[in-house]
Amino acid sequence: MNNDMREKRRDYQRRNRVRLLRNGSWYATLAGAFLLALWPLGAELALLLGFVLMLVRAKLDQGFHFRHLPMDIPVGLFVLLSAASILVSPDRGFSFYNWYNLVLVYLAVYLLFGQIVRDAGQVRELVVALGMSAVCCVLYGFYQAAFGISASDVAWVDASAFPELTKRIFSTWVNPNIFAGYLDAAICVAFGFFVKAEDKEKRIVLGLLLIGMLGCLALTYARGALLVIAIIVAIYGLLRDWRILVAFVVLAGGALLFDPVLLDRVTSVFTKMDTSAEMRLAFWESTIAMIGDHPFLGIGWGAYWMVYPTYDFYMQGEYIKIVHAHNLYLNYAAEIGLPGAAAFLWYFFGSMVTALRARFREPEPVQREPQPFDLREDGIDGELASVQESLKPEEPEKPRFDWKHLRSWTDAQVLGSASLGLGLAILSVALNGFTDDLLFNIPTSMLLWHMAGLVGAIALMPGYRGWPDRSVQEGAGKKGEEA
Repeated sequence: MNNDMREKRRDYQRRNRVRLLRNGSWYATLAGAFLLALWPLGAELALLLGFVLMLVRAKLDQGFHFRHLPMDIPVGLFVLLSAASILVSPDRGFSFYNWYNLVLVYLAVYLLFGQIVRDAGQVRELVVALGMSAVCCVLYGFYQAAFGISASDVAWVDASAFPELTKRIFSTWVNPNIFAGYLDAAICVAFGFFVKAEDKEKRIVLGLLLIGMLGCLALTYARGALLVIAIIVAIYGLLRDWRILVAFVVLAGGALLFDPVLLDRVTSVFTKMDTSAEMRLAFWESTIAMIGDHPFLGIGWGAYWMVYPTYDFYMQGEYIKIVHAHNLYLNYAAEIGLPGAAAFLWYFFGSMVTALRARFREPEPVQREPQPFDLREDGIDGELASVQESLKPEEPEKPRFDWKHLRSWTDAQVLGSASLGLGLAILSVALNGFTDDLLFNIPTSMLLWHMAGLVGAIALMPGYRGWPDRSVQEGAGKKGEEA
């Protein structure tokens, strides 16, 4: 009897520890998602805590098993090849320290999101956390626009090319271009839910959120990011719903008419060359030369700023420090070589395609078994049924705006909306990558690994359609369901 009691007590304590670990790792993940755009260091600490708790849980919880995510192979190759580039770095100590503190953190974030997210409810909570963080960034951006920024932050303005442009907002981010890239991704996720929403309440709220983020994006005056959103909306509008494209054209046209500086800024992409564009072309020329001289292992992870002076065909300044190539693809190819860049692009575009191809079906309605006392449709039963129907009380008039509809999302709607939004968000990073390396910014890189891990988790959920090997996929889904 005493042995049975001890066994029950140990089992209760074990289940209690597992429950605490499960909740702790999940709340840490939510905190990391919310804090990423507001307090990057706090977000990193929260996510690392969530990762450690997940590892401990995997050891104690027999029902939790690690799963093979769709992009695990290219992620593994990227980690190994980027580590190999350290061997050829001009400063191996610096490259190793930088790689250890970045790549391994990105890997932990990817695994955390890919392994811990197992159902649509968790996806919903993560999207809400990311959305609340984006709202905070947008509000602070409008605050900067209304009440000004410090004189040192005017450095982001090219006064010679745009004399009327005196201020570009950047909210909690490092500079306007990075903030604009973040807004592009946030707009895409919100857009994914907007186009899948069926109730007017959802569309009104999400539409207002989209207008607010687009307004904040316009105030960054980031030409590349503005064109990226225009391209994505144009593609979606032409392929899926022309009304979306028309609405965007009306909004964009109104903004350009209202703000002549924005119009001048956007049209300058096609009409004139400014200092920013000229410098980018020079950086790309130097970077292509680096790739030609170091095609296999690159110049070393994070070593661009050390090697650039040797290939400086433009600045010719001994004390000028250029930290990245202002092109995502060239920067990876230069630092970790062409094989490493290929592995990264496999993972990058593979995650995007996995998300954009995702389809989720609504579950089939459960058919009610006929009961012995059910009324038939004919004879006396039909008359009794009509009398019973007439005695039902009248339904109260529905309110014009029902807040309850904002939360009424089916699992298929949540997963389908999230997949579309995440796929478009990764596409926005890919398009922005042609004129800037947004992933040089640590929070932006962490956001990408967030999204890729979440895409992998969604691809393993029951009901997912779109991955080539459906038999393997369905088996993985069932395993995840059991876990």
